[in-house]
Amino acid sequence: MFANSIAQTQNLVYNTTMKKWKNLDRLILTDCDGVCLDWEWAFNVWMQEHGFEEIAGSKLQYDMSIRYNVSRDQIRKLIKVFNESAAIGFLPAMRDAMYYIKKLFEKHGYRFHAITSLSLDPNAQKLREMNLHKLFGDAFERIICLDTGAHKDEALEEYEGTGCFWCEDKPENAEAGYKVGLRPLLLEHGHNMSYYHPEITIVKNWKEIYEHVTGELD
Repeated sequence: MFANSIAQTQNLVYNTTMKKWKNLDRLILTDCDGVCLDWEWAFNVWMQEHGFEEIAGSKLQYDMSIRYNVSRDQIRKLIKVFNESAAIGFLPAMRDAMYYIKKLFEKHGYRFHAITSLSLDPNAQKLREMNLHKLFGDAFERIICLDTGAHKDEALEEYEGTGCFWCEDKPENAEAGYKVGLRPLLLEHGHNMSYYHPEITIVKNWKEIYEHVTGELD
């Protein structure tokens, strides 16, 4: 009885999502920072402007406290300040993201839902929306802004069982998507180059994402 109840609840979540978002075979879920937007580059510029230098040879470190030789408590505060500053509205596109996201949207009819651990500040959220729309046009149908550094498990559960592609650069978030029936594509960075999961595809850029999603070589 308990197992049946769980199955019924999962079906209800899936059916609700199906009704809310049509054509799920043309829906791509994606992280923003490190996937669509080059957050690291912008953050490094901002840190230098505020007197912090990146430690030589630390580029492959995901932990920003190591990169800038500060405490974890301080780096959390600095990241929050940066994410809620005007600078967050002017991040450049990540690698070839602009070209291929627009191509997926304009040529193939794919729409994008962003799930980003940015900030709960409404002004920061508005700046993120403006940044995405400026770079990618109308490709983003929905932008979900979570708190700074927040886990994405709960947000991903809304799409449980849909089989949507899920683009991420953080392995634990990719795995969270896999656990709810999504198809993760992990964008390669220095901090995740040694990562391996038999069911998670590693991609080097949006060209590879495009080819994986559409089955077309570009």
